[in-house]
Amino acid sequence: MTGAPMIEVRGLTKLYGAEQAEVYALRGVDIVVNSGEFIAVMGPSGSGKSTIMNILGCLDTPTTGEYRLFGTEVGGLDRDQRALLRRNFLGFIFQGFNLLPRTTALENVELPLIYQGVPADERHVRSMAALDKVGLVERANHKPSELSGGQQQRVAIARAIVTKPGLILADEPTGNLDSARSREIMAVMRDLNRTEGISILMVTHEPDMAEYADRVVTFVDGRIQSDRLKRPSHAD
Repeated sequence: MTGAPMIEVRGLTKLYGAEQAEVYALRGVDIVVNSGEFIAVMGPSGSGKSTIMNILGCLDTPTTGEYRLFGTEVGGLDRDQRALLRRNFLGFIFQGFNLLPRTTALENVELPLIYQGVPADERHVRSMAALDKVGLVERANHKPSELSGGQQQRVAIARAIVTKPGLILADEPTGNLDSARSREIMAVMRDLNRTEGISILMVTHEPDMAEYADRVVTFVDGRIQSDRLKRPSHAD
């Protein structure tokens, strides 16, 4: 791959508490992510995987260390500047879907474009295109309560990609789904990675879901225990 890495992290630490109550969530993490990668982040509870995702998503800041996103040193940005980075360059997918219950699938997908100030006509076209990519155009006018869990997560994926982000951060995206729906969601995400070139970092505790990624990074006790490229498997 050419050009600067999408993400470059050096010596990252995160300390919570003070004195007797000090707890290191991250202990000197180094990681590089290049454009187009699909990475699964694994590890037991308390290993640091959620902390690193919050920092990479510009939702939290490290105690020490360097984090460069798209070539920009994030540590030097204020809260508003980090919010702009999130809004314009990142997409988020959550375990709980986080859809607005009283609005339609289409309106949920349009929401990030409203924040960006995109005109209504363009919002509609782009949101319908995003729903089409996840196979839900026919459900555009349905509210979340009228959709299955898998369909709700596909709406959430459409919302994440509608701004055309360079990077999607997914936190246990199949955690609330049965195995069949989980495989459907992972197939959608893998297809978006391969056909749209969207980079994906996904936290998961499920080895079967991690098999859909091309690279698996495992955290233990605030450090990266392993970082491996995955061999082709049944998920491919």
